[in-house]
Amino acid sequence: MKKFIEQLAKQAGQALLKEFDKKRAFKFKGKHDIVTRADLLAEKIILTKIRKKYPTHQILSEEAGLKKTKSDYLWIVDPLDGTTNFAFGNPLFSTCIALAKNKKVIAGAIYIPYMKEMYSAEINKGAFLNNKKIKVSKNNDLNQAFITYCHGGEEKHMKRLLKYYNYLKLNYFDARQLGSAGVELAFVASGKTDLYFAPGEKAWDAAAGSLIVKEAGGKVTDFEGMKWTIASQDILATNSKIHSKILKVLKNVK
Repeated sequence: MKKFIEQLAKQAGQALLKEFDKKRAFKFKGKHDIVTRADLLAEKIILTKIRKKYPTHQILSEEAGLKKTKSDYLWIVDPLDGTTNFAFGNPLFSTCIALAKNKKVIAGAIYIPYMKEMYSAEINKGAFLNNKKIKVSKNNDLNQAFITYCHGGEEKHMKRLLKYYNYLKLNYFDARQLGSAGVELAFVASGKTDLYFAPGEKAWDAAAGSLIVKEAGGKVTDFEGMKWTIASQDILATNSKIHSKILKVLKNVK
């Protein structure tokens, strides 16, 4: 299953790279949200292949929405995570694909086309970057942590994020938004950063990355410390060593 997901992510990612070299027109879906031709192109590639191989499975995709069936299996797809980055020529974008069974994520992949990096995992089998096993960072000092973050599209989530960001930026080493949840979660899994958090995160942004971080030895919860699920509203992913510390900070920021 992991191999099939990797192939899907790579094929979509390669299509995105071809579009990345062209003039990128986009449309606004909302005040803070855009969609490009590339989003739809990559989504079509992924959904067509899933429907052909697994016609009875459910599919939840950012642009196409939810296709319900009676299956226990649900594919969760973000064909282009980091659309704004992509649209303005920033190469930090990714393709995220996950498979859940009975609402539990069992396999997933994040492909960062410009960097040619494939992050993937299957439940209880470890996490990998280009077929080499990866682990989260060993840093246990929140004061020295490299923090990344994002937020959902609604203004209420942005307002919450701004409170967290203001406190973390002023009181800790660094906090940055890279613009793609897939990239940010992949970086936590591979030890390039120490933690990632996002209020209002959607399942298609976080499902694949949540599994990859956990399989790399990290920890993933909501902001209350409850186990992250595809129904969760917020996500906190860390190297596990600093999880309780950042969780306490997020709970106390007003």
